Amino acid sequence: MKQKSYIARVLLVIFFAALLATPLVMKRWYARNEAKTNENAQDTLKRYGFQLKEVAREAGISFTHTAPKLDSKLDHIMPQVASMGAGVSVVDYDRDGWQDLYVTNSGEGSLNSLYRNQHDGTFRDVAAEMGIADVNQVGTGVSMGAVWGDHDNDGYEDVLLYKWGRPELFHNEAGKSFTRVTEKAGLPAWVNANTALWFDYDRDGRLDIFLGGYYAENVNLWRLETTKMMPESFEYAQNGGRKFLLRNLGDGAFEDVTERLGINTRRWALAAGAADLRGTGYPDLFIANDYGVSELFFNDGGKAFRDAGEQTGVGFAPKSGMNAAFGDILNQGKFAIYVTNISEEGVLLQGNNLWMPKDGTSGDNLKYENLARAMGVELGGWSFGAQFGDLNNDGTLDLYLTNGYVSAEKGTDYWYDFAKVAGGNSAIISDAANWPAMNGRSLSGYQQKRVWLNDGAGKFSDVAQTVGVTDNFDGRAVALVDLWNRGVLDAVVANQRGPLLVYKNTVAPENNWIGFTLEGGQSNRSAIGAQVRVYWNNQEQLQEVSGGSGFCAQNQRGLHFGLGKNAKVEKVVIRWPSGNMQTINAPESGRVHYIKEA
Repeated sequence: MKQKSYIARVLLVIFFAALLATPLVMKRWYARNEAKTNENAQDTLKRYGFQLKEVAREAGISFTHTAPKLDSKLDHIMPQVASMGAGVSVVDYDRDGWQDLYVTNSGEGSLNSLYRNQHDGTFRDVAAEMGIADVNQVGTGVSMGAVWGDHDNDGYEDVLLYKWGRPELFHNEAGKSFTRVTEKAGLPAWVNANTALWFDYDRDGRLDIFLGGYYAENVNLWRLETTKMMPESFEYAQNGGRKFLLRNLGDGAFEDVTERLGINTRRWALAAGAADLRGTGYPDLFIANDYGVSELFFNDGGKAFRDAGEQTGVGFAPKSGMNAAFGDILNQGKFAIYVTNISEEGVLLQGNNLWMPKDGTSGDNLKYENLARAMGVELGGWSFGAQFGDLNNDGTLDLYLTNGYVSAEKGTDYWYDFAKVAGGNSAIISDAANWPAMNGRSLSGYQQKRVWLNDGAGKFSDVAQTVGVTDNFDGRAVALVDLWNRGVLDAVVANQRGPLLVYKNTVAPENNWIGFTLEGGQSNRSAIGAQVRVYWNNQEQLQEVSGGSGFCAQNQRGLHFGLGKNAKVEKVVIRWPSGNMQTINAPESGRVHYIKEA
């Protein structure tokens, strides 16, 4: 008994000693772990020139996307048909010089959020007090995304909200509130839109609207008259939603000029982009379509659009287009077009497209070749949003990509049943009743994102995991923006049925940069369509102010150029949408230049 008592006392002493030592041990463990983390971060900075850290909660952002709940006739495949709606757009809505975020939600009754930048590293949701939160009311449809543009040239950005349902236009009242002006604008009553753009297609100084339909506009997804509302083909479907080109009349109203100007298409549009691809001064229109080929419409002087998809090569292979982004990735003063598609090893390898202008082709003879495989940006999983931006300020544009379709029960797979319906005839495919039930199974879920680093010589390498992008949510939209006015591009990612993520960027200090925020005079005040060419260290890079980019996203309005080490900017040439040219000689690097059209 004495021996047992002695052992018990010894064990008790050891227990209390361990208990007292635990805080010290844990403190040392955390210190070592933090030191290791810092060491890894420094190694990453040294090797790649940047490091990303997810900071949404720290920044006061707590947003989780709600997916649509549609007609019960679709319950068996609801995760598929209700797989979109997580969008994010960037705007300085109150003109305080700090970028704000507008995030869309997609459940009936769910609220959208407008995160105002508080200038101290945090954000506050002001959507309710500003009047643009409660926009998903029963019977009106739900949000898919939003784009910002100053449609009346009063100096403040207005917001166009596109929905599976009734599109809405809200006028910005000098940054103090928003007023709904949908009826005055004459917007269509119902558009199952998955993409929208602001652009001044006729260069009259007023922003026009493009809306791209996905489901046909006579389909109410909450009250289906028939389940025959799916695509008629997985490769050449033309029973999707119509497109709307709405011309700004200058009095707050818009005129539908779609058919008159030649945009007569009913493919299933998921993303669109506008840029002057031929050097004509007029923005051309690119549409990435699901279940078919991409479309490129040349703009003939603002008087008509001409389908040039087949002749340019971009409309050659039918795929599942979900993204449209432009980037001068080789610093040649020419735009490449990046379109995302589906890649699932062992099942379907459509591959993403990186359409590069062919040497020796230009103007109406412009032709593209797909160099995604050669450059290393072809395979990105079930890819959605992607954006070009110089993430490490080394002078070349990198590429951030989101992916993942339906992440459900781990270890399950719906691909076999999905392939069965895809191989059916049009009558089978087009009727949702024929689609096998998902029964909680995943379809290309839990995928790793891609952050492709550009080496400047035509090759990209994926560094996502190393630089800190480790999430595997079902990514949809991504926007690039300098949230803290530090001269670096941060990444904001909207996830379907998942949280809004904010990746704060840290860039190696030796890499320089320069930025431009433009304001039109004769041109539209948002300067959408303005092209800026920066010349430095025997290099040239072209960027264009965009009214919407990627998938359900919009980057910051201002243009950001990385310059690399020992940068000396020789000149900057601006071509305004009006056609006016402006040259700035030897502008100072390491700052944003605010330029107003003379």
